[in-house]
Amino acid sequence: MKPVLLIIDDNEDILDFLSDDLGEKYTIRTAVNGKDALEILSAESVQLVISDVMMPEMDGFTLCREIKSNVETSHVPVILLTAKNTLQSKMDGLEMGADAYIEKPFSPEFLHLQIANLLINRNKIKEYFSNSPVTHIRSMAHTKADEQFLELVHEIVLQHLSDTELDVEHLARYMNMSRPTLYRKLKDISDLTPNELINITRLKKAAALLAEGQLSVNQVAEMVGYNSHSHLSRNFQKQFGLLPSEFVKRKETS
Repeated sequence: MKPVLLIIDDNEDILDFLSDDLGEKYTIRTAVNGKDALEILSAESVQLVISDVMMPEMDGFTLCREIKSNVETSHVPVILLTAKNTLQSKMDGLEMGADAYIEKPFSPEFLHLQIANLLINRNKIKEYFSNSPVTHIRSMAHTKADEQFLELVHEIVLQHLSDTELDVEHLARYMNMSRPTLYRKLKDISDLTPNELINITRLKKAAALLAEGQLSVNQVAEMVGYNSHSHLSRNFQKQFGLLPSEFVKRKETS
């Protein structure tokens, strides 16, 4: 599926131009002000926001601040477009949490490059987290709100690690969030479903316990919510590309 971009500008000509220019690579949503944009963000998954700064109802700076301060949207990268080329204007945008700041008139090729770099870098971070037995969940955080959210998810899963029934329904209740909201947030920030993230958290805890060298695979499997060491070993190898015993050997020789 194409990544979804939300473009916000009160100038219909610019909206049409950007929609046509970016529409081949991305699925495009549009809004004419910040308030309309927030409604779209609350209703569907968006991978990146491109916003003008000077708009009625809600300007781009305020929109960016709202996006980055809301736990449901804080992970979404924001590119601000503006005719203001003063240093103070750039500083204002960055202080609001903007990921990039592009002056008008701008090169379409430059905008394409900025979008691609932001999305590619985030995907690399997600893949690194998923494939590494030792990388912490906070590595995927891009804002303070993201970090607090991910830390809470991590703590709740660890608190219920031995509960083999732990799933998205339980996690949503513990997080005090609706199931769809939790699902969308975790999917967007990690490219994982809640159940996949629960499983990876179990496996990473297993790796940490195995690295200490005090427990057997059987003991670790029971502690992290697996019914058998063979089930843990299969999932561990599938996720990280090596068996638990191979991981222990690598830690011993490193």
